[in-house]
Amino acid sequence: MTMLKIPEGIYAQMIALAREGFPLEVCGILGGQGDRVAAIHPMTNADASGEHFSLEPAEQFAVIKALRAANLEMLAVYHSHPATPARPSEEDIRLARTPGISYVIVSLADHAAPTVRSFKVAAGKAELEELEILAEGFKKAGEDDV
Repeated sequence: MTMLKIPEGIYAQMIALAREGFPLEVCGILGGQGDRVAAIHPMTNADASGEHFSLEPAEQFAVIKALRAANLEMLAVYHSHPATPARPSEEDIRLARTPGISYVIVSLADHAAPTVRSFKVAAGKAELEELEILAEGFKKAGEDDV
């Protein structure tokens, strides 16, 4: 089983952003190296929907450019499910077009106790990925190491 490692601050920020954006789905990109996330890039849900999301292309291009400048790569796309479980929908699987990255879902189905899960998607199938939460600092996009 593959693994994605996320610092606790970035993990907490994904949950906070999902709550702030409720009842809409929120989305963004996690950057890092290997299996370790180092930066979070919240993005606009171009669909402005509570049932699906899409990344705004120009914003996505800018994030990829910023990641490369920071010597990072795109490790994952994250999004929230305001009212459904933390598992990819058929649409999520169909639209998962970037090979090799993780797809992280923050579920607010239980608003008081959000669930976060990560998946690898290939050949039309989603496979659960182990998620390790690291107890260490994090940085937002554009900040120096903390």
